[in-house]
Amino acid sequence: MLSDISIRNPIFAWMLMIGLTLFGFLSFLRLGISQMPDVDFPVINIRVTWNGASPEVIETNAVDIMEDAIMSVDGIREINSTSKYGSANITVELDLSKNVDTALQEVQSRIAQAQKLLPTTIDPPIITKYNPEDQPILWLGISSKSELRDLMVFVKDHVKNKFSTINGVGQIVLGGYVDRNLRIWIDGNRMSSRELTVDDILNTIAREHTEVPAGLIETQTTNYSIRSMGEVTSVEKFSNLPITMRGGSPIFESNLKIRDIALVEDGLDDVQRISRFNQNISVGIGIVKQRGVNAVEVAKNVKLKIEELNKELPEGYRIDIVFDSTKFIEESIEELEFTIILSAILTGIVTYLFLGSFSSTFNILLAIPTSIMGSFLILYYFGFTLNTFTLLGLSLAMGIVVDDAIMVLENIARHKEMGKTTVQAAIDGAREISFAATATTLSIIAIFLPVAFMDGIIGKYFYQFAITITAAVLLSLLEALTLTPMRCSQFLDIGHNSGFGKVLDKFFNLISDLYKILLKWVLKFRWTVLLLSLAAFGASFLLLKPLKKEFVPSQDQSQIMIRLKTPVGSSIYFTDELTKKCEEYLSLKEEITKMYVAVGGFGGGESDSAIILLTLKPPHERPIFQKTGKPISQNEFAGELRKELGKISKDLKIIVRDMSMRGFSSSRGFPVELTIKGRDWDKLALLSESIMKKMEESGNFLDIDSNFKKGQPEIQVFPNRRSAASHGVSITSIGNVISAMIGGVKSGQFTDGGHRYDIRVRLATDERLGPNSINNLFVRNNRGELVRLRDVVDLKEEPTLQSITRNNRERAITIFANPAPDSSQKEAIDLAVNMAKDVLPDGYYLSPSGSGKTLDESFSGLGMALVLGIIIAYMILASQFESLIHPITVLMAMPFSFSGAILALYLFDRSLNIYSFIALILLMGLVKKNSILLVDFTNQMIVNKPNAIETLMESCPIRLRPILMTSVSTIAAALPPALSIGPGGESRSPMAIAIIGGMIVSTILTLILVPIVYSLFYDLSQYLKKPKQNSMNQNDLENSRENKIS
Repeated sequence: MLSDISIRNPIFAWMLMIGLTLFGFLSFLRLGISQMPDVDFPVINIRVTWNGASPEVIETNAVDIMEDAIMSVDGIREINSTSKYGSANITVELDLSKNVDTALQEVQSRIAQAQKLLPTTIDPPIITKYNPEDQPILWLGISSKSELRDLMVFVKDHVKNKFSTINGVGQIVLGGYVDRNLRIWIDGNRMSSRELTVDDILNTIAREHTEVPAGLIETQTTNYSIRSMGEVTSVEKFSNLPITMRGGSPIFESNLKIRDIALVEDGLDDVQRISRFNQNISVGIGIVKQRGVNAVEVAKNVKLKIEELNKELPEGYRIDIVFDSTKFIEESIEELEFTIILSAILTGIVTYLFLGSFSSTFNILLAIPTSIMGSFLILYYFGFTLNTFTLLGLSLAMGIVVDDAIMVLENIARHKEMGKTTVQAAIDGAREISFAATATTLSIIAIFLPVAFMDGIIGKYFYQFAITITAAVLLSLLEALTLTPMRCSQFLDIGHNSGFGKVLDKFFNLISDLYKILLKWVLKFRWTVLLLSLAAFGASFLLLKPLKKEFVPSQDQSQIMIRLKTPVGSSIYFTDELTKKCEEYLSLKEEITKMYVAVGGFGGGESDSAIILLTLKPPHERPIFQKTGKPISQNEFAGELRKELGKISKDLKIIVRDMSMRGFSSSRGFPVELTIKGRDWDKLALLSESIMKKMEESGNFLDIDSNFKKGQPEIQVFPNRRSAASHGVSITSIGNVISAMIGGVKSGQFTDGGHRYDIRVRLATDERLGPNSINNLFVRNNRGELVRLRDVVDLKEEPTLQSITRNNRERAITIFANPAPDSSQKEAIDLAVNMAKDVLPDGYYLSPSGSGKTLDESFSGLGMALVLGIIIAYMILASQFESLIHPITVLMAMPFSFSGAILALYLFDRSLNIYSFIALILLMGLVKKNSILLVDFTNQMIVNKPNAIETLMESCPIRLRPILMTSVSTIAAALPPALSIGPGGESRSPMAIAIIGGMIVSTILTLILVPIVYSLFYDLSQYLKKPKQNSMNQNDLENSRENKIS
């Protein structure tokens, strides 16, 4: 036995304990810190840019080709794409069994092969893996009162690289940044008066601004590299480039220069996004950490760099922290660490109250650092981080890791009371209880084995949770069977001699006597009590319907994201004006500490939308909300903003997004996401609008929106082929002229300060003020003459799509919404699906997507894990007891823990979510401990007293004290997280409350139902043995008679 070895070799046992604690502590110091587990999402993102292209053109000429190419990649689960003006995004979701890095290489290979089919003017596709942990942990804002161009240049040349060299920083993302460009603003009238076209300008730049490598000159002593310095290096020199060709023919006017027909400016690319921090023009700098590093430490180093740079920046420049996700991470981790310490203290108090001995309590508490610190060693070995799931596992394990030590110590104390020496009591007590301790530990591991191998994204998250608890429980078993008996053999004071100990003995003797009376009564009316208990279990299912169901509970992270939407087709300047009015209102709200604005969206290109990111004061510092009399919560404040901002303009639509929903799927993070698909695109749009109208009328939804945007004004240019042919104008030349003059075209690059910048040619802004500007353009025909476009084209203005979304290569529309405050996520989704059934005709269908889809998958996976866990637990118990009956007796209390958990969630108004669901699985393992203690000890005693009722009347009261100790210690450890105090408490609270409710109900019913079921099965086994016994007795009688006759 392990206990015998440790008792006889105490120095070895002490060194084992110190070694586990020491190396666990060193591992703890090296573990990274993050909010979520660092896992590879099976998602690949492809982004392509094509300046000036409409959504339909990008869909047909780029997206469709790339989707067709990557469909041959093995393991693809779903493909979604969004095409909008100038860019497209394709998201490829893979099976979890597929290696993401391998899939990335395959996708890159397929896209590379398809690039020859893509238009030559399109930018190369950018292919990346998607992971929530690859999102910026910090957003900084650098603001200045200088010119916008100077700010952009300063950020790129002087600021960006300062942060990229910080240890742990993986990538720098710029928000609201506009590239520096050399702009050629063409004056159409002056150009046409000189009989020039845009092609003549482009050809001039290509001829006169070029640098060609010219090889080497080799002499006997020296090699000279030859470089043709043909590129101009300043705006003035560029303005003076001579125009020497017109339509391919030489111009004999020697003084014609670019400055004569265009304005050359060292400026910026077309503004597609505008950023502000606290109402000042700003550029956002996103800090993305490297995988596996400590996010809090990286943020700390970045903040030190900010302090350093702010002292060195030119006057008028300043860097501020706009958004800091690590603050919530740090506060959550600190809160969890505090919870763990408080749980340990409460566990110690409970142990002392039951044992009445400081030495015994100290002995039990020593099991915590051994198990918990040892778990850090396992986490480090597996490459995990300290995150919400691993620390949640350790927090809940706090009450479990002392259970085995309590069982062993209590049994050793009982043997000591029999008059044995301390060493002999330790040996005998540990041997007697080792089977029960091992069985209980293996039963918990059996429950979590299926959780560790769940499918889906949540399976990857809960893998770390399951491994953490499994490691802690296994180490607690090792500690209980080796170190606890060793410590008991050296110092064990059972506490009966002290005054407090005597009071405790009297109290527990009274409890034991009362339990004997109850046990005698329930064993007398076994079937009545059993049937009533089963009826109560069935009735508990009635609470499931009113219980709120959601994927994850909303958390108050002191952050709110507001999306402002203006009418489709609004210019970025119109949207900006309305956004400024919102900023004026928000600047007066005392709840807000920081405000970052991105007009055009974080990525730009959405001129009719803006994003406002608000950082709020900590909850305890906010003003009192009149309706509740408490500091206003994040959701309550968001509700106020939704109402007040909507009053600013009828052209504004306000959408609030819960930031705490990020990270669990690759979607936008709304609780309600529904995807509609069908054959006809126009009909699909009408159906989506009907469903959204029904959702709005129901009052159960907020922030209803969709990714369908129609109404973008589009000028369609139809070439008049007959007229174009008579004028000698080709269709290609018409398209090229419009593209270059209206949309703008890149025409090479220039160098400054070691950086290369684009040269962009475009018609001057004041000549692009309406559709007529297209008619006034000139194109050169095949005879070298200029032809006005109005003579060869017809214009038509039509509303068109601003974006086109597809799901699995089929056009689809996704509806987004938040549930109303009195509706849960599951209720809202089910209601929307039922509404859609009344609207959608045959051939059109709606299905949950995003977190709603993940909700169904997670609950299904967790339910399957629960069933498999029970089956595996039965198999392990059957193997250990060598019986098919005793495992049923042990598992009898499990259903009632479910009843207790559901009742507790209902009474305390908590939801059934992935955290509370995992608590139900954890309970399946915890409640078996008490049953195993009863059944194992009764089996040992029934050998000497083959009467089930008498044996149970003796064994159950003896095991009452350790059962109450382990149950109350588990409940005490779950109390701190149940109080929902501090950051992240919203996710810990449902889990802890479910555990407390389940433990209370199951402990009470274990002490009642397990003896009943044990006695019933014992009576059944005895009954089944009677015919066999009678047969044997009859055979013996006949043999005796035959012997007498003979």
